[in-house]
Amino acid sequence: MDMKQLEAAADFVRERWPEARVDMAVVCGSGWSSVLDAVEVVDRISYAEIPGLGAPGVVGHTGTLCHVRHAGRDVLVFQGRRHFYEGEGWTPVAVPVFLCLKFGVKELLLTNSAGAIHPDFAPGDLMILTDHINQMGDNPLVGPHHPVFGPRFPDQSTVYAPEAVARLRAAAKQADVRVQEGVYLATRGPVYETPAEVRACRLLGADAVGMSTVPEAMLASAAGIRTGGLSCMTNYAAGILDQPLTHDEVTTTASAAMPRMTALLLAWISGFGFE
Repeated sequence: MDMKQLEAAADFVRERWPEARVDMAVVCGSGWSSVLDAVEVVDRISYAEIPGLGAPGVVGHTGTLCHVRHAGRDVLVFQGRRHFYEGEGWTPVAVPVFLCLKFGVKELLLTNSAGAIHPDFAPGDLMILTDHINQMGDNPLVGPHHPVFGPRFPDQSTVYAPEAVARLRAAAKQADVRVQEGVYLATRGPVYETPAEVRACRLLGADAVGMSTVPEAMLASAAGIRTGGLSCMTNYAAGILDQPLTHDEVTTTASAAMPRMTALLLAWISGFGFE
C-alpha cells in the first residue's frame, strides 16, 4: 500500500467535506449502489477525483463516494469498489477503509454479490457473513507494517464482529427480510471458479464465493473498525447448474432483489442495535 496516496485521499475528501460527522459507512458491491435512491444524498465525489482510488473497472460499480443522511444519521456510502484483480495493487482497495479511519467511522458494512454454494441457498437470498476464507493468494497487510492498521499480526477470530452480525440480524427482522448466514470465500478473480474448485470451496466450509470483501474486512477489523458483511446470492456457483456463469446474471438478480436489499440497509442505517 502507498501510505502517501492514502493520506492524500483522506486530505482531499476532508477538504471537500470539512464539517462531515459520520460514524457509519457502507461499501456497495455489484448491484448494491441503487439503494441510494431511497436516501438523501448531501454530496457526491467521483472516485476518479480521489487520489489513489480511481474509477472502478467493473460494470455495476458506479464509482462515487456519497455523504448520505438518513434517519438523522450521516453515513459514508461508497458506490462500488476497486478489486485486486484490476491490477492496480492494494492501494485502491484500501482507500475506503482508510477514509473510514480518518472520518472516525465506528461501523463499516461491506456488501457484495456472490455465488451460492450452500445447498439451501438460492439466487436472490441475502447472507450475513459470519466468517471468511481467504483464497486470494495475497492480502493487503503484506509488506511494511503500518500501525494505523493495527498490530503486525492481527487476530482474526472475529473479523465480522458479533455486534455487527447482531445488528444485521436486528435490521433484517425490523425490515421483515429473510436472511441466511454463512462463510464467504474470496478468490482472486477475475475468472469464475471451476466446478472442481467450487466443490473444494464447499469442503473447506464455504457457503458462498466471490472476488472481494475479504481484503477490506481484514484491514478494517485489524484497524479496530467494527465490521459487518452482507452478500446477495446472484447466481449458483459453477457446476451446480448446467449453464455458464455471466456478469449479466449478477446484475439482473441483484436488481430483482433490490427492494429487500434496500429495506435491510435502511433499517441498518437507522441504527437498530447501534451504540
